[in-house]
Amino acid sequence: MKSARLLSIVLLLQTRGRVPAAELAERLEVSARTVYRDVEALSAAGVPVYAERGRHGGIALLPGFRTDVTGMTTDEARALFILAAQGAHSALGLDDALRSALRKVMAALPAPHRPAAELTGRRILVDPDKWTPRPSSAAPDGGPSGRGPAVELDVLHTAVFTDLRLRICYRHSGETRPRTYTVDPYGLVAKAGTWYLVADRRGRPRLFRADRVVSATLTEVPVRRRAGVELAAVWQQLRRQVEDRPAEVRVTARIRRERLDLAVRILGGALTGPPRTGDGDEAGDGDGPGDGARGESGDRAGDGSGDRTRDSSGDGGWATLDLAFPVLPAVRQLLQFGDSLEVLAPPAARRVMAEAAAALTAVYAADTPPG
Repeated sequence: MKSARLLSIVLLLQTRGRVPAAELAERLEVSARTVYRDVEALSAAGVPVYAERGRHGGIALLPGFRTDVTGMTTDEARALFILAAQGAHSALGLDDALRSALRKVMAALPAPHRPAAELTGRRILVDPDKWTPRPSSAAPDGGPSGRGPAVELDVLHTAVFTDLRLRICYRHSGETRPRTYTVDPYGLVAKAGTWYLVADRRGRPRLFRADRVVSATLTEVPVRRRAGVELAAVWQQLRRQVEDRPAEVRVTARIRRERLDLAVRILGGALTGPPRTGDGDEAGDGDGPGDGARGESGDRAGDGSGDRTRDSSGDGGWATLDLAFPVLPAVRQLLQFGDSLEVLAPPAARRVMAEAAAALTAVYAADTPPG
């Protein structure tokens, strides 16, 4: 709508100062000619907006002009008050700032919108964290077995705003000794309850889990980010690299139906298609940790309890899974389902599972643990 576009122009100019017409047109997804017509409409409505020509020209508001948020729609006001759980704001030390900001926004809202915004804040909650997070005390050395980062997150938070290069001591997965890198940070990303530092190292994008950063020190050297590249673009590139890794190993397995919901939830990224149950049903994810996390007998997947007898009438009690893994040893993660899951093919994957199971048997064969 034109009214929404006019308000967007005013708010952009208040935030950015002088903005080229071409940039406004790109942001608003209209032509530059439309932007100039909108500027004329704003000026006719009494908004002190003007255009300057020339190399460094653009569209700007007269100094000191401000507008309030009376142009907000009801849905826009409600959207501001859909609160996330404390995790992200607490980690950055912004809980008090968020509450204060929302109070100010509430005071500035038009009176008709306030009840809807307040009710939305009480009725809708977004919690980005995973189920059953581990306590930070589980990893006193700051390793990934604990939930919290090895360094305080506000150290990384400060670093990404200083425009200085950052020297980090970082421990990669599967390694015991950390390595030292000098990086050019773009920002922090919170994904599914895990924080990541997005940075360039030697001009190439890298992703560092915050809970593996052992230490972080600001240098006195200005940051050297690639020109015109922002955090969102770097994150999308890195995310595609992680999600689009080629799956070299295709695996077919069968799982007991009472464990199917849990398997779909845990193995969702490895599934290449919907589970095949043999009766036309396609399995979906459970609604929460209590749905599909336990079978009818009340025991959890892989704990070795419950009915161990296979369905003698065929595969009526089983569902078939088609999975893909980047490397063959990765199939070992299927051991978590115990005798509720069996790898059917390929033979190499069955051998990996048999060898891993034999190694576990050897570990627990002794009557008492060593030491």
